[in-house]
Amino acid sequence: MGQRGRLMTETIAAPAADAAAGIASRDSRRQPSSASPSGAGSRRRPRGLAAALGLTPFALYVVIFLAVPTLVAVGSGFVDGEGRFTVSNLTGLTEPAIAGSFFGAFWLSAVTAIVGAVAGAALCFAMLGARPGGVTRSLVGSASSVLAQFGGVMLAFAFIATIGAQGLVTVLLRNAFHVNIYANGVWLYTVPGLILPYLYFQIPLMVITFLPALEGLRPQWLEATATLGGTRWTYWTRVGGPILLPSFLGSLLLLFANAFSSYATAAALVGQANNIVSLQIRQALISETVLGRANLAGSMALGMLVVMIVVMLAYSALVRRTARWQR
Repeated sequence: MGQRGRLMTETIAAPAADAAAGIASRDSRRQPSSASPSGAGSRRRPRGLAAALGLTPFALYVVIFLAVPTLVAVGSGFVDGEGRFTVSNLTGLTEPAIAGSFFGAFWLSAVTAIVGAVAGAALCFAMLGARPGGVTRSLVGSASSVLAQFGGVMLAFAFIATIGAQGLVTVLLRNAFHVNIYANGVWLYTVPGLILPYLYFQIPLMVITFLPALEGLRPQWLEATATLGGTRWTYWTRVGGPILLPSFLGSLLLLFANAFSSYATAAALVGQANNIVSLQIRQALISETVLGRANLAGSMALGMLVVMIVVMLAYSALVRRTARWQR
C-alpha cells in the first residue's frame, strides 16, 4: 500500500507541477524585463531627437524670414518717430487714401478670386473627362504648378512685352487688323489692368487646389443616385454640389489671400499709383515728399495681417469640413 500510495501521489503531483511550471513560464514571458523600458526609451529618444533636428532648418527659416519681420513690421506701428509707444498710427487707417487703398485691394482680390475660381473650376470639370494619369492631365497639372508660381517682375515684364503699349500682340493687332486695344487709354498700367495678370496665376492655383476635391467624388454616389431614380442634375444639386461647396469656398478664400498679399507684380506694372494697400505701404516707407510716415506702414501691415488671419482661419475650417468626405 505504501508503494502504491507513493506512485499515485507522484502521478497526481506531476501534472500539477508541469501546469505550475507552464504558468510561471507564461508569466515570465508576459512581464517585460527590467531592461526593456529603458531600451525602448533609448530607441524612441534618438528618433524624436532626429525629427527635431530635421525640423530645425525649417523652424529657423520661419523665425528669421517670417516671424521676426512680421513682429518688426507690426510693432513699428505702435511707436512714434522717437521710439515711444503710441496708438496714434492706428487712427491713420481711417484716412481716405489709406481706407481707399484697402478697398482697392479688397476689390481687386475679390474680382480675381471669383473669376479665377469659376474659370479654374470649369477647367477642373473638363479635366474629369481625361484619363487619370494620362498625357492631358499630366500636362495641365505640370503647367498649373509652374504658372501658379510665376509672378512678380517676370510676369509684369511678360505682359508688357506681349500686350504692353508697344508689345508684340498690341503692335500686331494694330498693324495687321487695325485694332487698337488701348484706344481708350493704356489700361494695363492701372489697378483694373492688374486683373488680367493676376488671373494668370489665380486660375492655375485654383486647378491645383480644387482638382483633388473633384477627384475625391466617388462613382458609387452617382450610381446610388441613379438607382434611387435621381437624375444627374439631382446628383449635382443634392450630393456632389454640397460636398464640393466647402472645397470650392476654401479655394476661393485661398485665391483671395493670394491676390491680397501680392506686391511685386502690382509694383512693376502700376508704378506710382497707390490704390492698393501693399503699394500704399511702399509709398509710406520710401516716399521722399511725404516724410514721417514710416510707422504708419506698420499700422497698414497690421491691418493686412488681421485680414489674412481671418481669411486663413476660415480657409482652415472649410478644409477640415472637406476632409471628412475625402477619408
